[in-house]
Amino acid sequence: MMVEEKENFSFEEKLAELEKIVNNLETGEVSLDDAIEEFKKAMVLVKECDEKLNSAQEAIAKIVNNNKEVVDFEIKE
Repeated sequence: MMVEEKENFSFEEKLAELEKIVNNLETGEVSLDDAIEEFKKAMVLVKECDEKLNSAQEAIAKIVNNNKEVVDFEIKE
């Protein structure tokens, strides 16, 4: 399955695919050419997941309080 087809996959499905790729690469039983291709696929998935997380963070950053006012929300680490 091509990475382009994964565009419509959910965030969780993309993470699962990333886990499969990492597990496959960790075995060390992949040829160099295949490892490079798997790495490229993984980087595309990482970018897509990062964009989704950033989008979710922006959506969560605005919360409606009891007065129906939009307020900024910051996550403290």
